[in-house]
Amino acid sequence: MLNSFLIVRLGSLGDVVHAIPFAASLRAQFPAARIDWMVDPRYVELLEMVPAVDRRIGVNPRGLLRSAERKRLLRLRAELRRIQYDVVFDLQGLVKSAVLARTVGSRRVVGFVREHLREPLARMFYTTTVDPGDATHVIDMNLALLSAVDARDRHTRFPLVIPASPTVDSVINRFPNGYVLINPGAAWPNKRWPAACFGAVAAALKDVYDKPSLVVWGPGERSIAQEVVAASGGAADALPPTTIQELAGIARSAHLMISGDTGPLHVAAAVGTPIVSLFGPTRPERNGPWALYDIAISRQASCECHYERRCRRDLPCITGISVDEVLEAVARRLEAPHARAGA
Repeated sequence: MLNSFLIVRLGSLGDVVHAIPFAASLRAQFPAARIDWMVDPRYVELLEMVPAVDRRIGVNPRGLLRSAERKRLLRLRAELRRIQYDVVFDLQGLVKSAVLARTVGSRRVVGFVREHLREPLARMFYTTTVDPGDATHVIDMNLALLSAVDARDRHTRFPLVIPASPTVDSVINRFPNGYVLINPGAAWPNKRWPAACFGAVAAALKDVYDKPSLVVWGPGERSIAQEVVAASGGAADALPPTTIQELAGIARSAHLMISGDTGPLHVAAAVGTPIVSLFGPTRPERNGPWALYDIAISRQASCECHYERRCRRDLPCITGISVDEVLEAVARRLEAPHARAGA
């Protein structure tokens, strides 16, 4: 009988979101088991909304250069070894995540076969590997790892519990007729659609649908948000700084979100926000929103820098997406059933 599991998926934000159905399915198959999750400290807050997880263990491998962090990790390793997890799952497929998975002392460490690893050397730390077969989306690839414990409950669901927040209530009360979220930022420069284009979309949304746009932004993205607001002609406003939990609450009440492939997009999709997404170097079939009626506009087929952070061209392929193309997708998405995900 399997009684304890550890999930290792450190980051990024979107990838941690995409791993939540794995934890939910594992909990459904083993309702009385202990399920812990090792994650980047920045995303512990996200996992606090996931009741399927018993303990969220913040680990920052980047801190190993600091002696205090090394000592903390050594103490943590000793503590986790005493738990004696029955199975550890590495959903990340990097050497650092595989090493962390192996060092907790479990007899079973499960990961992907070499062909599906971002860093093939990670394979040497696994005792069991799983081939996800014809799975395309990263959610389905993660769920395939459940075959290692004969778990048959494999469903895309996001059972999130979003706490009450004065910030969320303030936004909702300020816009009683609803609002659209725009997320112009992204860690990769070639995932960013031009701010002026987002501003033009916001202006059209106000003119056609009488819906204001609220611009989501994260660390280092304030100036991008301000560019969108300036280009919108008064149709958009920047949100105040928000936590992940506040973002989830604000997104849950939004009429729509328009965004590139980045963490806030996937948080919104997880709480059921209707989505129009813009893809350049990444594939929506692998990383995109998963609800039936959500729309992904992609230039990946013409991209020369698949899954590379820096574009090889003067202009990233995502800039080839037109404002009219996005507005047409918005019209189609707003006319479709709501089809909220994660029920």
